[in-house]
Amino acid sequence: MKFGLFICSKKPIFAKVMEYRWRAKPLPNQEQVLQLSESIRVNPYISTILVQRGIDTYEKAEKFFRPKLEDLHNPFEMKDMDVAIKRIQTAVTNQEGILVYGDYDVDGTTAVSIVYSYFKSFNQNIEYYIPDRYKEGYGISRAGLEYAAEKGFTLVITLDCGIRSNELVDYGNSLGLEMIICDHHLPGDTLPKAAAILNPKRRDCTYPYKELSGAGIGFKLIQAYNEKQGMPTEMVYDYLDMVAVSIASDLVDIRGENRVLSFYGLKKLNENPSIGLQTLLDDCPKKEQYTISDIIFGIGPRINAAGRIADAKAAVKVLIEKDYNTAKKYAKVLSERNHERKELDSDITRDAVDMVQNSPRLMSKYSMVLQGEGWSKGVIGIVASRMVEQFYKPTIVFSLNDGMLTGSARSIKTFDIHEAIGACGELVEQFGGHKYAAGLSIKVENFDAFADKFEAIVRESVTADDLVPVVEYDMEMETSMITPGMMKILKQLSPFGPGNSIPVFRSNNLKANQTAKILKDRHLKMQVQTPNGPMDSIGFGLAEHWPSVTDAQIFHACYCIEENTYNGRTNLQLRLQDIKTN
Repeated sequence: MKFGLFICSKKPIFAKVMEYRWRAKPLPNQEQVLQLSESIRVNPYISTILVQRGIDTYEKAEKFFRPKLEDLHNPFEMKDMDVAIKRIQTAVTNQEGILVYGDYDVDGTTAVSIVYSYFKSFNQNIEYYIPDRYKEGYGISRAGLEYAAEKGFTLVITLDCGIRSNELVDYGNSLGLEMIICDHHLPGDTLPKAAAILNPKRRDCTYPYKELSGAGIGFKLIQAYNEKQGMPTEMVYDYLDMVAVSIASDLVDIRGENRVLSFYGLKKLNENPSIGLQTLLDDCPKKEQYTISDIIFGIGPRINAAGRIADAKAAVKVLIEKDYNTAKKYAKVLSERNHERKELDSDITRDAVDMVQNSPRLMSKYSMVLQGEGWSKGVIGIVASRMVEQFYKPTIVFSLNDGMLTGSARSIKTFDIHEAIGACGELVEQFGGHKYAAGLSIKVENFDAFADKFEAIVRESVTADDLVPVVEYDMEMETSMITPGMMKILKQLSPFGPGNSIPVFRSNNLKANQTAKILKDRHLKMQVQTPNGPMDSIGFGLAEHWPSVTDAQIFHACYCIEENTYNGRTNLQLRLQDIKTN
């Protein structure tokens, strides 16, 4: 860990600078690159990026640059879809009570809003249910099932949860409930005994795309019903903006079918968003075109804040509302909760960082397992993410409430934290999630044993190099190549996200043409000299590198290229990822 000069409001102090390894992506076969350049008429830099991403023929490029809704897979290819649709048809015909049950995060609430709003047109005897994070915890709960039985519902459709809730599904069956599980999390060894289970990740499912979000699976459900009933496809496509919000917020892979869904979802979000999403956009910075990034940092946190602070049903109320003024009132509540969430997040993160920095034992570990009494269960996932950003170790943050530890886990790029938690065996009461993010609960008395076991698993699985974060760049490039024409093509590679990240370039021997500035004590702002003239550059969180770039010093940088609009003018700008001087 090296040290840099950090400029504060009064005098400079020394602050630690996170060390990054720079790694170039392997350069593809140059013959393929040149052939693709000629066939689609782009420069070799662009075709190199495409071939690196598996887009190495004219046909693949056409499908990538011009996604079509017709490219969406047949929903009936998903295991149990025919069974699920037949059961819903019976429920609609008989006007049975249907309860749409979903998780309290963005993916869950958008999924519930899509499925509830769609089927509300055919069955008025339908409600939605979001479990209380603090009283019921994640996923299906006994309280939720008992509510369904007491209210006379006979069919429960779960969204973004349920795939590992075997005992609770049995309990629901005993109450006379039939259940359709729509989930995208990893299944256990034995599937629940539900009427139908829609999950592309189940071993016996041959659906060609495995990375749908929870809302994506909800979308496939209504797509299948719509098709079976012979209704216009526009009835389904009307929900694509909410699907795009779920894809962005849940950080699922954005290639394949998710590229089509997010491409057209963003198109709808920009041209004709649903009333609820429009009111949420009204509270975000105005943009000519909203992107995946705008969802992640704008809309998503506001929706998530509903369940982090209080009842997540408030999020669904916004998303399903058809009256703008009413939706605006609900959206205001979400914005207020998001403000409260930020304060909690900041306070708990500060406590967690202090806990680690004041403990040589924790600093020496390959992992971080922390607990805090009274830490809000609603924000510990964010805190875990921030701890990974700062210390770059697999991290689990537990909140102690009512004698039980509830945890959120976040990982580094090379470590499967979901599998590691499962390997802790009987020390874990309940868990679920993905490779890089998971949730779990353990008994208080098992904390030390769990932390030791988890640390041992991490040490066996990762190397010291794995604990150094990597900036992976697509290629080295001279800054003379950065032109508006190149930017126009780069924009067509979007939407960007996991699996299709925004291109990162490396340029060496750069020089700022004037003294670099530090903004808000954290960010680095300067103009870089290029053959095409000075280019604005911004490095968020890179203020510590100020000594390396001031006074016309030579430096190297990894960066993305973006457009920045200020005072009505749009210019190209480098978004710096990291800086080195040797």
